[in-house]
Amino acid sequence: MENAAIFSIFPVLVVFAGASDLLTMTIPNRVSILLILAFGLMGVLAGFSVQEWGIHLLGGAAVFLPCFIMFFLGWMGGGDAKVASAIALWFGFGASLTQFLLLTTIYGMALTLGILAFRLIPVLPGFCLGQGWLLKLHDKQTGIPYGIAISAAALHTYSSSAWFDLLS
Repeated sequence: MENAAIFSIFPVLVVFAGASDLLTMTIPNRVSILLILAFGLMGVLAGFSVQEWGIHLLGGAAVFLPCFIMFFLGWMGGGDAKVASAIALWFGFGASLTQFLLLTTIYGMALTLGILAFRLIPVLPGFCLGQGWLLKLHDKQTGIPYGIAISAAALHTYSSSAWFDLLS
């Protein structure tokens, strides 16, 4: 049962966060809350030591503080900040967190450049006009749904995280 939870809970929530940001430009608070609650449950099931709890809490806090500042300055959405912090909780303060942050930066750059290029198209083809989410993505006044990059980086990092060591 624990193995099934390791394979499913985190990836499902992360994919939902990315898809939600793409389609609605928001990441619901419940996704971050569920990530935090699921982390707590998995930590208990895994029998985390006090030190392991501390490393994971430090990872979450290390991402939350700069994300909160970036949100306050208007550089990042609140949903992005919350979900990135909740994901960082899963990785803890270590190599997985570093990989996650680096990949988020790389994927975020590619996503941003791709969307900016998409927004250079002056008129969208007719089949796109009935897609509200696509029109919103094309709108130059709309931000970048960075949750997509955060989610992609989290999924890329997850299989090399300590969680998969628990499976053996």
